[in-house]
Amino acid sequence: MSWHRARELAYELGRTNVLPTQDVPLGHANGRILAAPLHARTMVPGFDNAAMDGYAVRGPGPWRIVGQILAGEVPSQALAPGQATEIATGAPVPPGTERVVEYEITARVGDSLSASPGPRDHIRRRGEYVTEGQHLLPNGEKLTPAAIGLAASTGIDTMTVRRQPSVRLLITGDEITDHGIPGQGTVRDAIGPMLGALLRQWNLDIESERVPDRPPHLHYNAVSDALRRNDITLVCGSSSVGPADGLHTTLHHIGAQVNIDGVACRPGHPQLLAHHDGHWLLGVPGNPYAALVAVHTLLDPLLAGLAGRELPELKTAELNGDAKTSADCTRLLPVRFHRRQAHVIEGAHSGFLGPAAQADALAVIAPYWHGEPVELLPITG
Repeated sequence: MSWHRARELAYELGRTNVLPTQDVPLGHANGRILAAPLHARTMVPGFDNAAMDGYAVRGPGPWRIVGQILAGEVPSQALAPGQATEIATGAPVPPGTERVVEYEITARVGDSLSASPGPRDHIRRRGEYVTEGQHLLPNGEKLTPAAIGLAASTGIDTMTVRRQPSVRLLITGDEITDHGIPGQGTVRDAIGPMLGALLRQWNLDIESERVPDRPPHLHYNAVSDALRRNDITLVCGSSSVGPADGLHTTLHHIGAQVNIDGVACRPGHPQLLAHHDGHWLLGVPGNPYAALVAVHTLLDPLLAGLAGRELPELKTAELNGDAKTSADCTRLLPVRFHRRQAHVIEGAHSGFLGPAAQADALAVIAPYWHGEPVELLPITG
């Protein structure tokens, strides 16, 4: 399957199986996906208030100063023509206020105040920014800190969002060690720490488990148990056709339906997506850079579909550097941005994360590429 079609299909499969909703408090909403449009519960501002520190005045100057109002206080009386009251930013203006004059343009002598003319009244009017019931954010929007602050400012305490999927990470391989310096015949696990960090960056709670290649029943038990207990199972290694790669056999015995089995890309060809009884399994290669490519190819769009949000459109840029093409597959190369161009970072290999660790994105080099702008797959957030 072509790289673009695999990415689109992963999204389509997720979109037809959108996760249920739940209500969460604002403090737990960051990074979540709205499952219902957000509407304001109150006006913003809720009352006419001063946009500057200075004096609320009525009529032409000079004015007689009759009091002071700080934020949080309520004016006790209206201003009469020729009167002024000192006022803090955000404080309610007294009835009758025509203008707030900032300190910087005033002259005060005792209780007498004068000021230069100004083009603005420096009053934020009730409902100037938001009216009660106003539509704030659409369904499918990813919630940011600013969005959460906006919701709070309009009186909202909870938000309806898509439930976060539970994820189980299975690291396969008898040769894997997870600490210290690897000995002869063993390798340090890079995929587990990498994907663990990436999935937490995507606001996912994950559990991980080491699974040996032998005996085969351990692999079968771990995969079948993970599929029963989690929305998504991510199997790292074992997705190819080597002597220790048993994922296809396991999925056959479980009765899972394989939707994507191999993607025409380099690196990351031996990746797959399957589902069984409402649960998803993603198989990624055992080489770390290939695993990174596979997760961004299949898991990221699957998550977008499950959350009910749109599949992000990839931006494009001019490519600078050595980018050899392949006639039969898409190549994904790490790049850095400089002066509006994407510059290839040399030295990328399936089993080495050095260039990817420096990259801003992966350049998507289509078959028979001839120098036109390339799509960019974000990998840094």
